Amino acid sequence: MKRPSGPRKTASNLPESVHQHLNMYALAAGAAGVSVMTLAQPSEGKIVYTPAHISIGVNKLYNLDLNHDGITDFAIDNALTHGINNSSGLLKVVDNRGNGIEGGREGFKFDAFALNRGYRISSKGFFSSSEAIMAVWSCHFVQHTCHTAGDWDNVANRYLGLKFLINRKTHYGWARLSVRVRRHNPITATLTGYAYETIPGKSIKAGQTKEAADHSGEQDFSPNADLTAPISDTPQPASLGMLSLGAQGVALWRRRESVDATQLNN
Repeated sequence: MKRPSGPRKTASNLPESVHQHLNMYALAAGAAGVSVMTLAQPSEGKIVYTPAHISIGVNKLYNLDLNHDGITDFAIDNALTHGINNSSGLLKVVDNRGNGIEGGREGFKFDAFALNRGYRISSKGFFSSSEAIMAVWSCHFVQHTCHTAGDWDNVANRYLGLKFLINRKTHYGWARLSVRVRRHNPITATLTGYAYETIPGKSIKAGQTKEAADHSGEQDFSPNADLTAPISDTPQPASLGMLSLGAQGVALWRRRESVDATQLNN
């Protein structure tokens, strides 16, 4: 069959209405491309973990700086006092700058919880805004009696649930400690690590040292799929996948329009 000798209609001499559609699709492509790229961006946050092995001895106070900015966020205080007939020890954690320790109130005092590994520390918890008792030890020499109390009474590798401020935004973290309380002996505490979440308001699990994998922003399509697929003989509207390609997608759509126009004239 003899092919027509007349000029074919190309994208450069398409009707004005088609050019208007092309411009509209180009604008949509830019918007769609930005939207898809935004969805696919990975989180910038991470968990900052600091390993440690710090003994907090009798009448010692350790200043805990969770994010290493030179400002004390919490103070862990191991105090021992002596009276005429008795001695007592008190291990407590004191917040700074309006921070908080997760725990519960018992009468006039607030007890810091000794959290298990995996417990989620978040805005749903109840936090003290002053100080929280970890463990108490006392002995009365005349009565020959000794008592211990507190959620941290003889525990190993438990966690303080913490919230603190960075640039006036709330962050959550934890501190891992082992505490030994024995009758007739002072309290001993060892800090073995701490961590915090860099994303404001995001929860963290006790003992968590790495950001959990988050696939919610991943897209389930290949951006190059339309570039390798054969061109359909039937005119089709530009898809979101094609529009997300930006200039490449518009060029491909124009190619299809050009082929369709050519077939209509043949």
